[in-house]
Order: sequence, then structure tokens, then C-alpha cells
Amino acid sequence: MIPEFGQFALVLALCLSVSQAVLPLVGAHSGRSDFMALARPTAAGQFVFVALAYVVLTQAFLADDFSVRYVAQNSNTELPTAYKFAAVWGGHEGSLLLWSMILAVWTLAVAAASRAQPAMFASRVIGVLGIVSAGVLAFTIFTSNPFDRLIPAAFEGNDLNPLLQDPAMVAHPPMLYVG
Repeated sequence: MIPEFGQFALVLALCLSVSQAVLPLVGAHSGRSDFMALARPTAAGQFVFVALAYVVLTQAFLADDFSVRYVAQNSNTELPTAYKFAAVWGGHEGSLLLWSMILAVWTLAVAAASRAQPAMFASRVIGVLGIVSAGVLAFTIFTSNPFDRLIPAAFEGNDLNPLLQDPAMVAHPPMLYVG
């Protein structure tokens, strides 16, 4: 049942990113300060729900929940804990979720750092970041969902790609995505 919370969190993050993309840009275009004021709260909400989804997927790996297809394809019970953390982003679906997470962190940072900027400018910047987030989240949910269920659940998972079972791979992708 917990992976469904992750799926729900991703859907809520997508809804918030669409709101973040549309309302502040409409507000900046029409001069409506009430719409522009929604830029920062929607960015913060998006971050919260993407982070929740990421934590849920990480927990599925740590708990060896092989009813989640992505976990069954990229982990097993013998995989060391550090590599289970790396397995979260070791495949396509988790890599997209990591990308969404880092994008949400940067969006939150821009929202917090732009308080001294004019509202019209900050709304446009945060709105454009919302467009990018909406695209990545929609792609993740509709084509590369990391929370798809495997029915019946696998007794044992496959394994993380042996090329990814290296201590450097625990840090390399997050550092690469952060820039």
C-alpha cells in the first residue's frame, strides 16, 4: 500500500507543477498579484510531494518490496544497503524521479532566493520552472512510472546492473544532476 502513496504524491506534485506553470505566468501577463503570489507556495508544495515520492521509493528498496516492478528489476535481498540507495536512481524510472527531485530542490531554492526580485519577474521564472517540472513529472507518471506494481510479486529481485555496483556510483549521478 505504501507505493500507492508515492504514486499519489507524484500525481499531486504534477498538479501543483501545472498550477505553478500556469497561474503565475497568467498573473504576470495580466498584472494579477494574487496569481503571482501562488508561485512560491506551489513550488514548495511540489517539492514536498516529489520528496515524499522519492522517500517512498527509497523505502521500497530498503524493505525489498518486490511487488514494485522497478524494485524487483534493480535490487535483491543480498544487495548491500549503500547500493540499494544507489539502485533508486540506477534505472530509467528512478533516474527520472531523481531528476524531478533535484529540479524541485532547485525550484524551491529559486523561489526562496527570488524574494528580493520584482514579483512579475519571479513569477515568470518560477512559472517556467513549473513548465519544465510538469513535463518531467508527466513523462515519469505516464511512461516511466517507478511505482508500477508487479502482480504477482517476485519472490526475489534481479540485481542492480554490475556496472553500477561501484562506490562512485553512489555519489556520481546526484552530483551530475546537481551540476
